[in-house]
Amino acid sequence: MNPKLDALFDEPEKRYLNADELSVLSQYVSSIPERMKAYRLLRDQEVALMQPVADSLQQQMPDVPEATLEFSVRSGLLVLRYAAMAMLMDDEVFVEERLRGWLPEIVKAYNTEAVDQKLFEVLAQRLSQTLPPQQMSLLKPCLEKAQTLLKNVRETVESVPAGFSSGF
Repeated sequence: MNPKLDALFDEPEKRYLNADELSVLSQYVSSIPERMKAYRLLRDQEVALMQPVADSLQQQMPDVPEATLEFSVRSGLLVLRYAAMAMLMDDEVFVEERLRGWLPEIVKAYNTEAVDQKLFEVLAQRLSQTLPPQQMSLLKPCLEKAQTLLKNVRETVESVPAGFSSGF
């Protein structure tokens, strides 16, 4: 659960929630129906969302091996699932924590930075066409966390001097 919300419930024996804390809780509770609608849509339409993204990547990047494209699409699908769960919980940190452990290493190992960046661009366009604006605004910060991780991978790879490895 969102750390801010989680903290609200930490010490009920000491005091009642103040007006600001109740407002935070109320905002989250009132957003749950939209979060659940968005989550269900993403869950139920996963293939319908990702297939056009995969097709677009093949058209826009014809020189990239199909196996690389497929790998990037599978990773993108996992990122979308984590982002959807983070959106449902209203916890952007969740997506960052879950992806930090594997996404940067996979991207570096398979050299998919450019493909992944293009995938995120196409996916964002597809999601904007599929989700209502209110639901997209709930999901967007979680996807941006994943994009930030990818950007950091690219910067790390570009800043490593020639002849040196960025891994173990």
